[in-house]
Amino acid sequence: MTAPAYLLLEDGRRFDGTGLGATETTLGEVVFNTSMTGYQEILTDPSYSGQLVTMTYPLQGNYGVNDEDRESSGPQVAGFIVREASRRPSSWRSQASLHEYLVEHGITGIADIDTRALTRHIRAEGAMRGAIAPADTDPAAVLEKIRAHPLMEGLDLACGVTTEERYVVPAVGEERFHVLAYDFGVKAHSPRLLAERGCRVTILPGATSADDIVAEAPDGLFVSNGPGDPAAVEHAREAILRLSEAGVPVFGICLGAQLIARAFGGRTYKLPFGHHGGNHPVKHLDRGTVEITAQNHGFAVEGADDDTVPGAPDLRVTHRNLYDGTVEGIEHTSRPVFAVQYHPEAAPGPHDSLYLFDRFLSLMEARQGA
Repeated sequence: MTAPAYLLLEDGRRFDGTGLGATETTLGEVVFNTSMTGYQEILTDPSYSGQLVTMTYPLQGNYGVNDEDRESSGPQVAGFIVREASRRPSSWRSQASLHEYLVEHGITGIADIDTRALTRHIRAEGAMRGAIAPADTDPAAVLEKIRAHPLMEGLDLACGVTTEERYVVPAVGEERFHVLAYDFGVKAHSPRLLAERGCRVTILPGATSADDIVAEAPDGLFVSNGPGDPAAVEHAREAILRLSEAGVPVFGICLGAQLIARAFGGRTYKLPFGHHGGNHPVKHLDRGTVEITAQNHGFAVEGADDDTVPGAPDLRVTHRNLYDGTVEGIEHTSRPVFAVQYHPEAAPGPHDSLYLFDRFLSLMEARQGA
C-alpha cells in the first residue's frame, strides 16, 4: 500500500493517492456510498458490478474481512475508493485485511485521496465514468479509455452476475412455502431471510423462461436486486405478468422493483448520482411512518405527484424518498404484487423494513387459505 496511484474522472479531474489492492488499471462508473460500516457487504453486492465505489466514511478496513459477511462469492465492484485504509484490522472475526482481500480477488483500489471533495464533485456534476491507475500510467491514454467506456444507460449487467445454475436455499425448520427467486444479482441475505420464515427458495438464472417458472407452480416469486439499466433487462416481464394474473404473490426489490414497474407499463430513468448508503429516509405513505433504509441504485421508477405511476394505471406509489421525493415503493391495485426500491434485507444497514418479508409471507398464506 505504498505505490502511488491516481483516480481520473471523465471530465479530467484527477485525485492522487496510494494504490490499494491490485495494481491494474480499472474503469467504471464512479459512485459514492454513505454507509459507516459494512464495506465487505458493499464490495460483494452484485448491484455494484461495473462501478468504482467511493466510501464517504473516512476509515475503512478496521475490522478486516471474513467468510461470513459476504453477499456473493467475492467482490463485485470494479474498484474501491477510500480516504484511509486500515493497515492492521482489529476483530476476532477478521481473517484478512482489506488490502489482502482486494489483492486476492484482483480488485484495484485507491486510498489517501480526498473522498469528501470527490463526493461533492459527483453530487454537483453527477455520477461519471472514471479509472484508477498506477501513477506512472499516461493520463491522456487513460482519459481516452474512460471516454470510450460504455455509459451505464442501456447496459444489461445483470446477465454477468446471475447464477449459471439454479440452486436451493432450504427452509429453516418446517417448510411452509416454495418461492422462486429470479437472480439478477441477488444478495445472499435475501433468500436467507425467506428461508428463516419457512420458505424453500429456488434461485434461478436470470434468463429462465416464463414457461419454466409458471410450470413449477410456486407459492411466490421474488425478483431480486441487480446492476445496470432496467430497460435493458426484459427476462422477467412475462413471468411477473402471468404469475400475478394467476394470483401468485410477487415481491421485488431494487432492480426487481424497476422490472415490476416496467412489466405493468411504467417507465424508469437514470438518477443524477444514485442512492447508495445505509441511512436514507423513506416515508411509508399509507402508514405515515418513516423508515431508515439501505439503498443501492442508480435508476428509479417514474412517479406522478398524485402517487400514480405514469403508463401503469394498475400501480400506485406506496413509499417515497424524503431526500428527493423519488419513488421508493409500488404495489398493484388488485393483484398480490408489491416492490420497494431500497434493500429491506439491509446488509449492511438498518432493519426497519424487514416487515416486507413478513408481508410477502402473509400474501402467500392468504392465497393458500383461499
